[in-house]
Amino acid sequence: MTIHLNSQTDLEEAIAALVVQDKRLKPILELTGMPALRQREPGFAGLAHIVCGQQLSIASAGAIWGRLIAAFDPFDPELIRKARAERLGRLGLSAAKIKTLKNIARELAAERLNLDVLAEENADAAHHTLTALPGIGPWTADVYLLFCLRHGDAWPAGDIAIQEAIKVGLGLKARPTAKEMAPLAEPWRPLRGAAAHLWWSYYRVLKKREGVLAK
Repeated sequence: MTIHLNSQTDLEEAIAALVVQDKRLKPILELTGMPALRQREPGFAGLAHIVCGQQLSIASAGAIWGRLIAAFDPFDPELIRKARAERLGRLGLSAAKIKTLKNIARELAAERLNLDVLAEENADAAHHTLTALPGIGPWTADVYLLFCLRHGDAWPAGDIAIQEAIKVGLGLKARPTAKEMAPLAEPWRPLRGAAAHLWWSYYRVLKKREGVLAK
């Protein structure tokens, strides 16, 4: 059964279980305190929001997203599918992001992609489904699964903040690569998403700054 982190209580119960599963996490939790659950809007809007923010500063991404949702109200995939690329470009979207959003909208319209079904799939299978879409990379897929679909086992292996936190917290000699992050997270299944929240909190303590998407 897929575990979801739909509330702060869900996260706290998951963290408590993780500390029992892996004693190495106890001093991390003692230092950070209980992490706060981060959530974003589900569905097409949530995925589009993350895509719009790829490789941009928080301020720039926020400005573009604000223009986009003001121009398309309600923010419906069919409206994006039919919108002229020139109009989307004037709102600040790059050609690559326009192509990505239009492709997602087409997949939804053709019912080849069902975001509700993804929420119930195994985290690795859901990750594969999303990364098979042009323009959706591993980080985007995992952050969407975790923040928007509240998937309890989503694991953002490519997130640099989590990599750095794990390096320090587990006493590794070097920051692990995305590939190396997979076996490191095996002890935390099926609650890798909760572990990600804990490691982001640890990164914030270490660096005195957020290592996760702003709300």
